[in-house]
Amino acid sequence: MSLSSKYGYTPDKEAIARHLELIAAGLDEIANEEVYKACFGIMDQTTLANDDTPASVTRLVDKVNAFPKHYPGWPLPASICVYPNFASVVAGGRKDPGLHVTTVAGCFPTSQSFLEVKLHEIELAVRGGADEIDIVLALNSFLMGDYDKAGEEIRASRERIDAVAAELGRPVVLKVILETGLLVTPEAIADASFLAMENGADFIKTSTGKVKVNATPLAAYVMCESIKKYYEVTGRKVGFKAAGGIASAQDAVCYWSIGCTLLGKEWMNKQYFRFGVSSLANKLLSAVSGTTVTYF
Repeated sequence: MSLSSKYGYTPDKEAIARHLELIAAGLDEIANEEVYKACFGIMDQTTLANDDTPASVTRLVDKVNAFPKHYPGWPLPASICVYPNFASVVAGGRKDPGLHVTTVAGCFPTSQSFLEVKLHEIELAVRGGADEIDIVLALNSFLMGDYDKAGEEIRASRERIDAVAAELGRPVVLKVILETGLLVTPEAIADASFLAMENGADFIKTSTGKVKVNATPLAAYVMCESIKKYYEVTGRKVGFKAAGGIASAQDAVCYWSIGCTLLGKEWMNKQYFRFGVSSLANKLLSAVSGTTVTYF
């Protein structure tokens, strides 16, 4: 029995395809300034480049700090997402504590290392100031069918985060990246979604952005249906994050529409819905202004 069947869920590929066609056909009707700004406010503004430096990360933080002066009436992004060694740079430089510090950790982007190494990196990131930790599902176990071991790694990460967060006196969010482009089938995406949620994920996230296939509407649809089923059974709300390849305002509106359709407006806020992006901010600003904007 698949893990998803435990929750009474089997992805219906034909029905999903029909629903995605309807969503795609209706994007122009819902794409407006209000939605663009809402999408902006749930972004994890991300830099995960090989040539990131403390100086380049500081420049990004400074741009986000100055954003309200240049664009009054727009929300700040939900967070700035960086490699774990830059957590303290973002934490020390942000002016608004509502702007969270997100770091990837646990040997991102492959999760190919010893669990002890992953947990130590997670702990260092939290101690460095991270409010949110994004880890990658252990595909080396999951793809072999060893769901217990893959789940144990998520649970151990959750426990380490909670222990350090309690010591520091602040909550820390855990997002689990499923790397859906490598899972291939809707059934595997659903199983990975339920596995992550069962073992303590606050969010499930599509992709690292570092593989050939990243976020897709199909993966998002299956993940959001899984979140809905999990909530119906357990009463616990889990968030959704789309990341990797979300490069246009229309992309953002597509995922926004999937979330609204499946989860409802109560999920459409930074507590439960995110975009992991590097170039989307300028596209959303441009869509509203009607001119090409290169603020970020």
